[in-house]
Amino acid sequence: MERVAFIVDATAERIDCLLNPQTLEIKRTAGVRPALGPGGPLVGAGVADDPLLFTGGGRTELVFDLLFDLDLLEAPGASQDVRALTGRLWQLAENSATERGSGRPPLVRFVWGKAWNLPGVVVAVAERYDAFGDAGTPRRSWLRLKLVRVAEPAATAPQSYEAELAAPAAPVAVPAGGAVQAVGDGQADPDFSGVRFDLLAAESLGDPAQWRQLAAHNDITNPLDVPAGTVLSVPANEGPAR
Repeated sequence: MERVAFIVDATAERIDCLLNPQTLEIKRTAGVRPALGPGGPLVGAGVADDPLLFTGGGRTELVFDLLFDLDLLEAPGASQDVRALTGRLWQLAENSATERGSGRPPLVRFVWGKAWNLPGVVVAVAERYDAFGDAGTPRRSWLRLKLVRVAEPAATAPQSYEAELAAPAAPVAVPAGGAVQAVGDGQADPDFSGVRFDLLAAESLGDPAQWRQLAAHNDITNPLDVPAGTVLSVPANEGPAR
């Protein structure tokens, strides 16, 4: 499972969760529509395909499968109902913001390590509960969320992909056999007060994707259980993860 965050632009509120499973689905629909006439779609006699209308723009969707589990949290006084955590994501699908006099969902950014920082709006949320307590309150949530990217200049999208693919790995800052100290991620949410293993891997191995190697080298099965201040041994750099 990967740890990701959603940040509300208007309030800077950060909502952390676990991406489960280790996949992210992205869909892109180009701005192409059937050409319409007064009586419906236009057809072209003697042509292989119906005429199309090129509208420009398009639609980019990201679909997330997220996990919230109270058993993974150790914060004192934490809620015993997982809906206290997931309710914030449901609010992102409400028309709580205003644009040109009409209600709209708030702008939110999906952030994952240093490679993902996409602005969008939440257009759909669905949730399944299990691990119910004696009082009938759920302790675990499997939540699916759909984020639609907001409009940006056409030249920006391909540039962001090209920059991500072409960016060289950061230089190794800590030699193999050295040590790096795990520090808290600095966020205010007490429910997720652990360390960012992706940033530790970027600092020590030059590649945030190698956080699994860093965890395995230190016999850590759950990175969220590592308290801030823990000193970790740095393994030999095996190159970018595949």
